[in-house]
Amino acid sequence: MPFDTTIAVLLRDNLETWQRLNVTAFLASGIAANPELLGQPYADADGTPYLPMFRQPVVVLAGDAEVLAAAHNRAVRRGMPASVFTEELFATGHDEANRAAVRAVARDDLKLVGLAVHGPRNAVDKVLKGATLHT
Repeated sequence: MPFDTTIAVLLRDNLETWQRLNVTAFLASGIAANPELLGQPYADADGTPYLPMFRQPVVVLAGDAEVLAAAHNRAVRRGMPASVFTEELFATGHDEANRAAVRAVARDDLKLVGLAVHGPRNAVDKVLKGATLHT
């Protein structure tokens, strides 16, 4: 089924495996804050309920710090819904500390390790120009 929008996660290409997984999970949770992107809850044949997930695939990409900074700048300029993960968040332990760590740094000085965006497919492609599929 083709979708007219894209959900994409862009990771800095020099992260450790545990960091890539952690950053992806946190960034996707930011995008999931839009309930319109979620499908219906799941249930197995025994009737055990499970939480809903995104209605569409999530593309995971990689790029260096410059690609990430450029993508962030383009997303902000376009007013595209985004979530960010900075280096400082690896040292925090809870949501309030995470928000304080991001709030303490000017937008152009953020040490981004990840960015997630959602928007029209063509717009997301333009925002993420230079990124490659994560392998």
